[in-house]
Amino acid sequence: MNKLKSLLIVFLLFISFIESQAQQSWDSTYRPAVYPLLVDQFKSFPKSSTDIVFLGNSITAGTDWNELLQLPQARNRGISGDITFGVLERLDDVITGKPKKIFILIGINDISRNIPDEIILHNYKTIVERIQKGSPKTKIYFQTLLPVNSTFDKFKNHYGKDEHILSVNEGIRKLTKEKGIQLIDLYPHFLDGDNRLKTALTHDGLHLRIEGYQLWAKILKDGGYL
Repeated sequence: MNKLKSLLIVFLLFISFIESQAQQSWDSTYRPAVYPLLVDQFKSFPKSSTDIVFLGNSITAGTDWNELLQLPQARNRGISGDITFGVLERLDDVITGKPKKIFILIGINDISRNIPDEIILHNYKTIVERIQKGSPKTKIYFQTLLPVNSTFDKFKNHYGKDEHILSVNEGIRKLTKEKGIQLIDLYPHFLDGDNRLKTALTHDGLHLRIEGYQLWAKILKDGGYL
């Protein structure tokens, strides 16, 4: 009987260890080195209820939205390397300006850092709810994650996780219906025949060439989102 109890204790300790390791496999506190500098810059910029904010990571940060869209009201609030927790941390500054529109694209870095899909989706919901509460007149446009292309070799942590991209995108589609906000389904527009990010649109399998941004701009204009 004592041996059985000992085995049970060992088993429970093992399960506890596995759960602990799983919980420690991702980090919500990660912020890219440039994060505090850019957050301070964003806070210092004037804000207006006519602003059209592009909120996200390096994929958003990688273009001049004013020039790309010929839209003087466009405000780039992308930070390279950012994750959903980082967006939540700096969201109040965006909400304070009561912008006209917010276009959101965030999450691929969460996936690369092994943040669970359900946590990413919970953060999406929190982002939307905080905007709706703090700036109810702001129109929210939630964009699906872009595919990646593993034939490149620069961002190995982002590759091989296509099932998570698909899962998160499905969650985005459900969230937009649930919250009554606008979905912009970018993902299928950027796919090649092998379900990868089109080579002509990227220079490293993750980030976009100008052709990728031009396609994105076309989707926004043709959809009447601007």
